[in-house]
Amino acid sequence: MTVQQQQAMIPTVLVYEDDPGFPPTHVNMPVPHPVPQLDTQPFPTAIAEPAPQPDSAGPGTEAFRYWVAADALSRASRTWGPLVPSGTQWHPMVGRALTAHLNAGDDLNAFYNRRGLFFFRHTVAGVTVAACESSEVVEHETGHAVLDALRPQLFNMASAEADALHEAFGDISSLLSSLRLESLRTAVLAETQGDLELSSRLSRVAEQLGWAIRQGHPSAVDPDCLRNLSNSFFYTDPVHLPPSGPANALSSEPHSFSRVFSGAFLKVVAGIFHMQDLQDQAGLGAAGEIAGQLLVDAVVAAPVVSGYYAQIAGHMIAADQRRNGGRYSQALRSAFIRHGILSMEAAASITGPEVARRSAGITEAMPGGADDQGMTPVTIQGTMYGITQPLTLAAPAEERRFGIAGSDPAGGTVRPADPERVATSYLEDLFRRGRVHVPEEHRSDAAFVDVSPTRLKTHEIARATTGEGLALIRRCFD
Repeated sequence: MTVQQQQAMIPTVLVYEDDPGFPPTHVNMPVPHPVPQLDTQPFPTAIAEPAPQPDSAGPGTEAFRYWVAADALSRASRTWGPLVPSGTQWHPMVGRALTAHLNAGDDLNAFYNRRGLFFFRHTVAGVTVAACESSEVVEHETGHAVLDALRPQLFNMASAEADALHEAFGDISSLLSSLRLESLRTAVLAETQGDLELSSRLSRVAEQLGWAIRQGHPSAVDPDCLRNLSNSFFYTDPVHLPPSGPANALSSEPHSFSRVFSGAFLKVVAGIFHMQDLQDQAGLGAAGEIAGQLLVDAVVAAPVVSGYYAQIAGHMIAADQRRNGGRYSQALRSAFIRHGILSMEAAASITGPEVARRSAGITEAMPGGADDQGMTPVTIQGTMYGITQPLTLAAPAEERRFGIAGSDPAGGTVRPADPERVATSYLEDLFRRGRVHVPEEHRSDAAFVDVSPTRLKTHEIARATTGEGLALIRRCFD
């Protein structure tokens, strides 16, 4: 039997490789993939809905949506699994397998909480937009769960930069998962003529969902997708940014601010690709794996502090020094300097001897840990927020390993805000965006209550599990 005959006998399902595309002019075609396996270690996944027969059902059917989601879940697990330290598992609250719920309600959204992944759907201009029908959305949400397995401390951290790193990691999860597909690598190289910094199928995230949101909110997302990693947003400490804004401006809102880091990461992949012996689709696949490994190493080792982006960037440079002898140092420094994540002074300070001096602490870093590891409690008066009792926030306060920070647009290095200001600024921005649920028993007469029935509350005010008073608790990453 020939290889072609053997391949013809493998059961297949039709899926979108990245996204349905946006109607009516940029609709992607589904392609056959082998029936995906969900029980993939160390990140097994499951789908709450029953599995249909692999009968080549087409777009718009529940069977098709199931197989798109299953294919994306499997690919995201296989993307991250080889990169994480041995013994990494989902957060204990997730359980053995991360379960996806494909029809969680009527909305243009998807989210991760520690009970699973939840995908919504909504009909816009006659088109039913199901979030689970986009591989990119599924891979993004799976990325949240992977990062939660690596650094659970970020879940309740009162830090705009930590939140934004979660969103960037989700978009990077989509990018790296796409790079596992030879067909997409080939298509992207043709589309960009090898210049991966250009906008392409690789850089554009969730085109259909972006189209749907634009129909009601034209300035809320990018003109051709939800977010585009091909961007030039420059770092500003989020305590100095507005809480929201149009897509063409930077704000402290996590999805908006995430673009600073994800934009730099795309440039990292592009720089590593140009240093491969062969700049072909195989070289692009290798570049994605190298960049992904450096990111995982950095996430595990970097302390959670104010100015968190800089620490992740610095630890990626350190990881390259340890793994590759600094081969990709210039690509990393260039990308992070261009986006202001590292000042030029900071980038120059992470030398081989400095990394060697810090190597013991870096190599001893392990994934996981207690949810409150590295946090310092900041207690504020609840009355100023219309809350009846003192409120405790979890501020980022681990010990810095590298004395580095981002660029001041006026020149030099920006001074990171202190943990208390990071936490209080974060809380105020959540209230301004209407993202906090305050139960009636915790409200004063002056309470601010967001009355929108459709706005997802990512956080709530609840009784503190330790000590007295109240605490800010995360519900989900949306």
